[in-house]
Amino acid sequence: MKLEELLHQIRGIKLTEEKEAAIEIDHLEMDSREVRAGTLFFCINGYTVDGHDFARSAYDNGAVAIIAEKELDLPIPVFVVRDTKRVMAQLANRFYDNPTKKLQLIGVTGTNGKTSVTHILDQLFKQEQRTTGLIGTMYTKVGDEVIETKNTTPESLVLQQRFQAMVDQKVDTALMEVSSHALHLGRVRGCDFDIAIFTNLSPDHIDYHQTMDHYMYAKSLLFSQLGNTYDGKTAIFNSDDQVADQLIQMTTADLITYGIKKPADIMASDVRIESNGTTFTLTVFGESVEIKMSLIGLFNVYNVLAAVSAAYVSGFSLPTIQKGLAHISGIAGRFEPIDSGQDFAVIVDYAHTPDSLENVLKTVQDFASNKVRVVVGCGGDRDKSKRPVMGEIAVRYADETIFTSDNPRTENPSMILQDMTSGLDRDQYRLIEDRTEAIHYAMNQAEKNDIIVIAGKGHETYQEIGRNRTYFDDREVARAALKERVK
Repeated sequence: MKLEELLHQIRGIKLTEEKEAAIEIDHLEMDSREVRAGTLFFCINGYTVDGHDFARSAYDNGAVAIIAEKELDLPIPVFVVRDTKRVMAQLANRFYDNPTKKLQLIGVTGTNGKTSVTHILDQLFKQEQRTTGLIGTMYTKVGDEVIETKNTTPESLVLQQRFQAMVDQKVDTALMEVSSHALHLGRVRGCDFDIAIFTNLSPDHIDYHQTMDHYMYAKSLLFSQLGNTYDGKTAIFNSDDQVADQLIQMTTADLITYGIKKPADIMASDVRIESNGTTFTLTVFGESVEIKMSLIGLFNVYNVLAAVSAAYVSGFSLPTIQKGLAHISGIAGRFEPIDSGQDFAVIVDYAHTPDSLENVLKTVQDFASNKVRVVVGCGGDRDKSKRPVMGEIAVRYADETIFTSDNPRTENPSMILQDMTSGLDRDQYRLIEDRTEAIHYAMNQAEKNDIIVIAGKGHETYQEIGRNRTYFDDREVARAALKERVK
């Protein structure tokens, strides 16, 4: 693509020479290490590094033009703009020929449930022989290809590259977790969502957003930029969440609500939770069917209702939805049972917010016949305000609480644990800083019919200590501990 064509009508950018207009752009990049001949390079000012510092390296690697926020002394065209991230989103969308207009794009935002909702939808769509793509916390999937991901929602350039790959692989439906950070930072600018889902809002990321109002505002951006009913857009809201009514005011799209407590378009009633699954009556615009699924817990009923709403909008009949939910399997690290033949239950869950931890512990209380033991910590360099809240929730719902390290990052693990236990009596918990030791201790203490919940890391296969990542998987550690106990 010619530079003139790519930069056409981008405000604030002017080509001053004919030779600039004729420059051929073969590649877009924000990482100087990935630059090759014919690249347009974006200088992005990030949290830890400034892309402007790598502009010379980009030039040396073959960049033929640069988008920056300040003048640079380089022998190639440098176009200075106010916001390189905004321009990058615009140009990436243009360069890859608006890929999200060529597939159905479903975005899910909320504090909890994003991963579960997208994976439930992925399974439902695949059962109907639809080719899917998925972008989220665990990985990015393009058809059958799985790609490791660093952020829940990648930067706009990476997103458009992934969507173009999906178009090339004949994907017809893309499912994406949309984080509040991504919305606030403009990573999804240029994404043409067809359906947007709101799951819930509870305290999280307050270190970044500062207040709950700012956090809610970030979530609202997905719906305010969605489009309207006449564009065929649909906004789906959890009517039981306290901010749903406010968010509904933010969109002009068609509306669908789901819930359990308040009247909604799509509802669950007569919910029965057992140790091997959940049953309930699903009502969709007045038509009802009975649902039996292997997913456990009221929070999973909400996740399923969100997925059902999107599937219904996508043309699924109620009998198809009923049949599909009967075959839905669990999601890695989300209420995942670890069974080595022991006479007590072990559950690994990603619960790392107060709301998600409470949901998991309340769920196991519904079918617990003996003690509930929980192993839990909090991540470092993240929202400190939730630490004492999670500590209080743990001791309230568990018979034994073991506080341990999560991903301490650059913080002192003992200080994180001190924050978690600041409002508790010393006899309410046990401190075991080493996570492996804490999990082994819980297994060795377990009695028949106990339930052990290992919370916080779920599907993660690493532990961040300092600035290093080392391999660590709660599920593998649990299995090893069980094997030792059996001996």
